[in-house]
Amino acid sequence: MPGPRPRPIVLTDTQRETLEHLTPRTRSTQGLVRRARIVLAAAEGHNNEQIARRLGINRETARLWRRVWSDAQELLAAAEEEETSEKKALCECVEEVLADAPRSGAPATFTPEQVVQIVALACEDPREGSGRAVSHWTPRELADEAVKRGIVGSISARSVGRFLGRGGSETPPDALLAKQRALSRTGGLRRGG
Repeated sequence: MPGPRPRPIVLTDTQRETLEHLTPRTRSTQGLVRRARIVLAAAEGHNNEQIARRLGINRETARLWRRVWSDAQELLAAAEEEETSEKKALCECVEEVLADAPRSGAPATFTPEQVVQIVALACEDPREGSGRAVSHWTPRELADEAVKRGIVGSISARSVGRFLGRGGSETPPDALLAKQRALSRTGGLRRGG
């Protein structure tokens, strides 16, 4: 039993030219090219299943971009009316319509301020500011001290290591943090000598 008929896509000559211009362009992303091809195939009268087979994509992907293009008709028509001799407005509008939606991803666990405070803590002498019986900070010691000072509620040694440009939790064999402190006290590296 056939499903519902997909939304018809009707392109103006200028829209078709713009989409066809995007597909062979070397600076177009693969996603943009694929989406332009979906719209062009839909305008040729292919249904979502045919488009999916033709382009080697999921039928839902074809349905999604058909709908996105259809929903943007007013915006595309307005951009086409603004046309300059270079057809720049429509091209930018088409690229915007067919662009990836921003992805939220996981929220940041630590604020930039917290990261800066932990890095600043790493530059302190652990014996002076914290009364710790170690000569050099380890990521584990820094994590414990950051929690003790209320910089963060909890943090792993591994996260501290990432903030400092290292992933491990072992003590740096070359006393990396001690060198950083010494450099900050002397004004950095001396040049030309």
